[in-house]
Amino acid sequence: MARLIEIDDPADPRLADYRDLRDVQLRRALEAEHGLFLAEGEKVVRRAVEGGFEARSFLMAPRWLDGLADVLDASDAPCYVLSEALAERVTGFHVHRGALASLHRRPDPSLESVIDGARFVLVLEDLVDHTNVGAAFRSGAALGVDAVLLSPRCADPLYRRAVKVGMGAVFSLPWTRVPDWYDALPTLAGHGFTSVALTLAPDAVPLEEAVAGLDRVALVLGSEGHGLTSRWEQSADRRAIIPMAAGIDSLNVAAAAAVACYVTARR
Repeated sequence: MARLIEIDDPADPRLADYRDLRDVQLRRALEAEHGLFLAEGEKVVRRAVEGGFEARSFLMAPRWLDGLADVLDASDAPCYVLSEALAERVTGFHVHRGALASLHRRPDPSLESVIDGARFVLVLEDLVDHTNVGAAFRSGAALGVDAVLLSPRCADPLYRRAVKVGMGAVFSLPWTRVPDWYDALPTLAGHGFTSVALTLAPDAVPLEEAVAGLDRVALVLGSEGHGLTSRWEQSADRRAIIPMAAGIDSLNVAAAAAVACYVTARR
């Protein structure tokens, strides 16, 4: 059972995991150094723990304790209990979603283990916005994706903002980073996947046409600014577009991921 520890000092060193959450660079350094990530909100904290991640600690105000009582009962981690005003001073923002938890990261699984048995994977190259990564995970989980693969430079799906936007989908949807970025798509081809890249390339065809009749599909999306690199665009088996109207040539990558997952899952 989690130990309930009341705290009244925002400088208490035991709260270090939760301090200044708005500072992205600081958080990246802290989380990398200590191998941790944060979950925010009752549902997300619950999904993280149910997904097998071990809690380092919890932080919550008294009124939040009942909603996660079963999670706390099953954990040996300390639960720091403090007022909402004090929690805001520690974290740097209004903690309005019920709870925070600091959890241990796990090593990335192998590519082979993640795609074993999968028929539809989402491949993200160099998305730098954590919100977009979280949204892509949420859409993938909701619309039939079996796994998500990330390029080495893709934003961290375990960063607090990504986890929050994705509603904890990162805890239920298998994922890993692709270690060999240059030959990632040929490697997937070797595992029986047909890669379909969303791009405005001249030979791109409507997505519905590109995925029709395929068994194992790797749907590939590129970064927010420039889209896919030329290497991934050219090494994809097929290039596709989401047909547009009214003179618009593209969607935000998070919106494109949702539409593309819907179409591909119903191929």
